[in-house]
Amino acid sequence: MAHIQWTDELNTDIQVIDSQHHRIVEYINALDDISASHDRNEVERVLGELVDYTLSHFAFEESLMEDSGYPFINGHKRVHELFVKRVGDFQQRFKMGEDITEELLTVLKSWLVNHIKSDDNDYAETVRNNMNNVNESKKEGWLKKFFG
Repeated sequence: MAHIQWTDELNTDIQVIDSQHHRIVEYINALDDISASHDRNEVERVLGELVDYTLSHFAFEESLMEDSGYPFINGHKRVHELFVKRVGDFQQRFKMGEDITEELLTVLKSWLVNHIKSDDNDYAETVRNNMNNVNESKKEGWLKKFFG
């Protein structure tokens, strides 16, 4: 299977989110690399790390949306919840001895790219604006203190 290639279409222009998305892509590509070996221990290790990292990413992303007042946060959270459930189902099947790697990779690659391009780009402007406003208010506070 081919690796996910990062393109500008995947950028949200929120540095921390883009860095986290890059890391998720690295995990998916690592899973792709070891899938040919059928090394169940390695697949289990990378899959576990991918799931753990993705869960923390989702929580962080949701906190940014909440802080910025993103109006469609509940729908976005629901998308995350459904994805977590779907990946959990894959993990269960894997634990039962099923070889789910190729099917999982197809789902992960497709879901991540589509999720970033549509769902994540929907909130990106709201979060960027909030981050800029927070940064500006911090500067104003410092300037006011300094120049009184």
